[in-house]
Amino acid sequence: MSSRDEQSASNVQYEPHENPPALVSLGSGLQLVVLGITSIIFIPTIIIRVSGGTEAYLSWAVFGAVAVSGVCTALQAVRRSRVGAGYLLFMGPAGAFIGVCVSALNEGGPPLLATLVVASSLVPIVISMRLALFRRLLTPTIVGTVNMLIPATVLPVVFSRLADAPPETALSAPLTAVATVLVISGISLKAGATLRLWAPLIGVIAGSVIGGSMGLYDFDLIARAPWVGLPQGGWPGIGLDLGPAFVELLPAFAFVSLIGAIQTITGAVAIQRVSWRRPRAVDYRAVEGAVTADGIGKLLSGITGIVPTQTIGVSVPTVELTGVASRRVGIVAAGVLIVLAFLPRVLAMILAIPSPVVVAYLTVVLAMTFVRGMTEVVQGGIDHRKALITGVAFWVGVGCQNDLLFPELLAELGGGLLANGITAGGIVAILMTLFLEATASRRSRIETELDLSVLSKIREFLGAFASRSGWGSTMVDRLDAASEETLLTLIGEDEDHEKREGRRLLLQARKEADGAVLEFVAASGEENLQNRIALLTETPDEVLMEREVSLRLLRHIASSVRHQQFHDTEIVTVHVKVPEAGHGKSRES
Repeated sequence: MSSRDEQSASNVQYEPHENPPALVSLGSGLQLVVLGITSIIFIPTIIIRVSGGTEAYLSWAVFGAVAVSGVCTALQAVRRSRVGAGYLLFMGPAGAFIGVCVSALNEGGPPLLATLVVASSLVPIVISMRLALFRRLLTPTIVGTVNMLIPATVLPVVFSRLADAPPETALSAPLTAVATVLVISGISLKAGATLRLWAPLIGVIAGSVIGGSMGLYDFDLIARAPWVGLPQGGWPGIGLDLGPAFVELLPAFAFVSLIGAIQTITGAVAIQRVSWRRPRAVDYRAVEGAVTADGIGKLLSGITGIVPTQTIGVSVPTVELTGVASRRVGIVAAGVLIVLAFLPRVLAMILAIPSPVVVAYLTVVLAMTFVRGMTEVVQGGIDHRKALITGVAFWVGVGCQNDLLFPELLAELGGGLLANGITAGGIVAILMTLFLEATASRRSRIETELDLSVLSKIREFLGAFASRSGWGSTMVDRLDAASEETLLTLIGEDEDHEKREGRRLLLQARKEADGAVLEFVAASGEENLQNRIALLTETPDEVLMEREVSLRLLRHIASSVRHQQFHDTEIVTVHVKVPEAGHGKSRES
């Protein structure tokens, strides 16, 4: 392990399975809630007020959002079977749903919103069951482009709230909003890592104080709310009329749910990277569990009649700061949220925050979402293909959202499906990506049983592949060696023969500029190959050497090995470079 890795990993004081003292758990859980509660309450507030919803429904929606977020945070921490990540993942309403939820409330009120959220909850649940099948489609280019489109389509709706200030206090709204942005930005730009984490909360408090001095803070709302009790409004119910409005909005909800699942996948991968003292390969079974919990959270949100929840991004920076990654912290945070749901006066203190402060906060949050999307697109370098897909998809999405691209035609096409910028831009990005996949050089593939007896078939297959690619015997030998060692490791020397019966192996080979990529797809095993390679020592114990010999050979033959474990599938991707001219023998020795 490099010194940089050691330094990064040494910050972890409590790993997910460890139980810190009660005070540490309580303190870390409260910090998570304080950082996340603003988003949990602000998102439904902005949606319901923009759409003209009643105060009674707003009271119910905030109560439901806090309670469901608590339940879902507990689901993520307490991993049961295929539900939950088993990591500290904080859940709450998602900003990406602002635009589509406003449209749903305008078209059919809370019952239509509830129906659409229930229907779209199936998207992450299906993805979690077959995550391995979606991995080629969930590319950084598509994910990044949609993340860039979210603020481009949502911020115009958010900015409309700045006009809510009474005429007699016309200057108070812009002054309060600017002050909030300046405080958040100033702390984020100049403060240290610890203070930066609290920048949004400090900015909201400062903006509320300034807005309160100008008469914008609603103290009457707080005075009317009881300390303990249930919300004013009741359950809005679920609509059973699956009419034109439902058909028009369902694709947009499904697509945003897809993006939410992608963000949950990203969050589940990120939390694994910061939760262990020693670096580990990503366990995609935990990722599948996180996405399943995401789907259940959306289902609960729909049944409750509120804005859908998903993973929100406060967990990773909090773990990095505190070094406490214990699942117990997630359970404590979940309990605090559920208790808060029954404290109306505490929630009213947040609901009373002036609209300009809410707008300023969401502007900063969504601006960071845009930058995160750009970072996603350019990671690993950007070429003309990525640039073209991103540029065309983004501007098509912006044009459709603002009725600038053939609005009359698009209003009739697909029942108004392309009127939503996220949907339109996302579909363009997916179609362009699929076109690239369809026109790319074909992958060679062979499917066999997972057994050593198929080695001769695999050698023959790889020999033909190398011949078509114009490679000589040296590269053929390297491909043979890499495939043999990978196969040996997948099978496992101590695995029961009966346990192997019926397992199939799909081997795909494709040519790249500097060599070949071999992809082995088999039934899932219990150990992660990438972890085992990373943990190999340079001077191993003699007792372990015999069992690890395949991994050692594979490490020296391949330039990279990536092992992805899912509940029903195991994928090992091996990159073998073409030997440099004149150095083939020395490289293989």
